[in-house]
Amino acid sequence: MKWTELCIYTTNEAIEPISNIIHEAGASGLVIEDRQDLERDWEGQYGEIYDLNPDDYSEEGVRLKAYLPVNSFLGETVSEIKQAINNLLLYDIDIGLNKITMSEVNEEDWATAWKKYYKPAKISERFTITPTWEDYQPVSSDELIIELDPGMAFGTGTHPTTVLSVQALERFVEKDDTVIDVGCGSGVLSIAAVQLGANHVYAYDLDDVAVQSTRLNVKVNKVQDNVTVKQNNLLEHVQVKADVIVANILAEIILRFETNAINTLKPGGLFITSGIIQKKKQAVKEGLENAGFIILEVNQMEDWISIIAQKPEESRV
Repeated sequence: MKWTELCIYTTNEAIEPISNIIHEAGASGLVIEDRQDLERDWEGQYGEIYDLNPDDYSEEGVRLKAYLPVNSFLGETVSEIKQAINNLLLYDIDIGLNKITMSEVNEEDWATAWKKYYKPAKISERFTITPTWEDYQPVSSDELIIELDPGMAFGTGTHPTTVLSVQALERFVEKDDTVIDVGCGSGVLSIAAVQLGANHVYAYDLDDVAVQSTRLNVKVNKVQDNVTVKQNNLLEHVQVKADVIVANILAEIILRFETNAINTLKPGGLFITSGIIQKKKQAVKEGLENAGFIILEVNQMEDWISIIAQKPEESRV
C-alpha cells in the first residue's frame, strides 16, 4: 500500500487540537516534532530519559506528520483537514505558519520510525511512562510505571498538560476514591488514578478512537477491573458521584460543563483541569468560580496551565 506523509507546520499551542483533527480524519500514525523538546532541561527534577536528534526537528515551531493511504478520497480528506485546522482560529487558537506539505512514503519507512521519538520518561515523583516495547526496570521501590501503546492515538503521555494532570492526581487522589476522567484520550490519567489507590475510575470520551485506545492501555496495565470506559459527551447523563474529576482538554470545552462537574462531585470533591493556554486562564478561573468552585491552585508548565478547584464542603449542589 502507498502512503502519503502529511506534514503540518504549526505551533505548540495547536498540537492537541490538530492531532485530534488528524486522528478523526483516519490517519494511521502521528509524529510530533516540537523543537522545544531540544531546549528543555530533560535531566532535571525527575531525570527524564530522552535521546533526541536536532536534525529531526524544524528550525522553528512544530511539525506534525500524519500518514494517509493513497486512494481516491485523499484529496477530499486533506481538504477537510485543512478546513478543520483553519476553523481553530474561531477558538482563538494560534495555528502559526499553518503550512502543509505532502510526500509519498513506503509503508515500512513510517510504520516503525516514529518509535525512536518515544522513550521512558519520569514525569513526576513516582510515575514513569514507558512504551510497551521497552524493557524498562523500575529504579525505586515506590515507582509507578504506566505502559502505553501510542500507536492508535493521543500521544505518549509526556505532554505538559498530561504531566500537570498526573502530578495533581499524585497529590490529591486518595485510597478508595471514585474518579471521573473526562476526555480520557489514551487513558493515562485513568491508569494513574487506579495505581494511586482509586477504587474505580469512569473514563469518558466522545471519540471512539480514544475509547478504544483507553481500553487497550487499561488492559496492558492490568487495571481493567477498576476502570469503566465509555463513549460519552463530557458528563451528560452521568449519575456517578465522584471524589475527583480530571479533565485534560481545551479551555473552551472545560467551560461547557463546569456546572455539570460541580453537580457530579461529592462535597469537598476536586476538579482537576488542564489543557489551558495562558490567555484562557482567567476565563476558566472565572467560569469555575461562577459555578461555585473554590480555586485551590493554579499551576504552570511551559505555556500550559492547570487549575485545581474544589466543591465547598457545605455546598447544596
